[in-house]
Amino acid sequence: MVGYFLKKFRGMILFLFIIMSGILLAGCLNDQGERMVLLDEKITKIVLSKSLGVGEMNQDELMNFEDSESIKVFERAIKTATRQKTSGKLSNPDYDIQVRYAEGLPTHAIHLWIGEEGDKSTLMYMVEKDGPYLTSIKMSTKLREIILSSKK
Repeated sequence: MVGYFLKKFRGMILFLFIIMSGILLAGCLNDQGERMVLLDEKITKIVLSKSLGVGEMNQDELMNFEDSESIKVFERAIKTATRQKTSGKLSNPDYDIQVRYAEGLPTHAIHLWIGEEGDKSTLMYMVEKDGPYLTSIKMSTKLREIILSSKK
């Protein structure tokens, strides 16, 4: 009887298995977190300022980056950072980042909490309400190297 049932409904069981596998896979992919986005335009300059606090953008330029290598590091760090759920209030950011594009396009204002050596860094849109984004340790290390070498 069981053998007859398996033969009769083998296609349906296989179909249900495939559907359930797809649902589980989709759930795992969603767990990776939403990524930060920037305009799909050429970035002309990255400006860093000492932060005044969450929700504020310091206009007093501490350092800027116009070379393509530094811009690529900042762009990659931002675009690969993934959204995290937070259960508390964040401390004041270390830096404010202004991502500047060609003339006439809006500037992205982003807060940066630079991670300690071997830690991830935290990014957040200045007007974000839903939570911070974390970089990889590798991108955090590259950001630290660029910022610290420019301070000298």
